Amino acid sequence: MDKPVLVLNANFEPINVCGFRRALGLMLSEKATLILNGRGTIKTTHAEYPIPSVIRLQRMVHRPHPKVSLSRREIFRRDQFICQYCGKTTMLLTVDHIQPKHLGGPHSWTNLVAACSTCNHRKGGRSLQESGMSLLHPVKEPPQAATYVFAKFLDENDEWKNFLEGW
Repeated sequence: MDKPVLVLNANFEPINVCGFRRALGLMLSEKATLILNGRGTIKTTHAEYPIPSVIRLQRMVHRPHPKVSLSRREIFRRDQFICQYCGKTTMLLTVDHIQPKHLGGPHSWTNLVAACSTCNHRKGGRSLQESGMSLLHPVKEPPQAATYVFAKFLDENDEWKNFLEGW
């Protein structure tokens, strides 16, 4: 019952992930319908309710598409926890500005990379050209696709893939 539930808009667009209680409340108030029940049922003294995996809202909700926010965790996730200078895989990473802030470098997806502390210290407050270092991969903003936005839930919810792939 502690597994997340995928919430689809009326046009089957994935818009959110909520908990079981919220999903059941939406279903009981007839604001959402059950699309996929792969988790069995829960029995009370009065009734039996399905444990939803995917629900769909009855009415269309107009809201912006889920967007990946620029954060330390998302930079590491985009770079797959690999130092972008030496290629070492480690959980002890730092965030490095390719063009240092004091030299006018922006705080943006295209200027931030994951780096191990050794490489970050070696590069220091210098630009790539001054330090003589290079990046392993070109830096870009992560995709805003639903499969990337909701990827952390896909490991334990394989049945969601069909609903996320088209968006």
